[in-house]
Amino acid sequence: MKSAVSEKGQVTIPKAIRDRLGLTPGTQLEFRAENGKLVGVKSVREDVFRKWRGRGRLPGNLSVDKYLRMTRGPDAHGR
Repeated sequence: MKSAVSEKGQVTIPKAIRDRLGLTPGTQLEFRAENGKLVGVKSVREDVFRKWRGRGRLPGNLSVDKYLRMTRGPDAHGR
């Protein structure tokens, strides 16, 4: 598949390639020149919460709902 570089330096990535690589509007790409070739790599956002997910513990083995009721009070949601 071919695509031309516009006067502004823009290139349209063919739809079949966008679909295959999961490139959606807003996807960030990193570009570099490598051995005379243009290489574009999809940037994967780092999930800043990933390393902390599942590490928190509620006191007294309470469920999340019970803990929230205890800390917010029974009328916090108008119930």
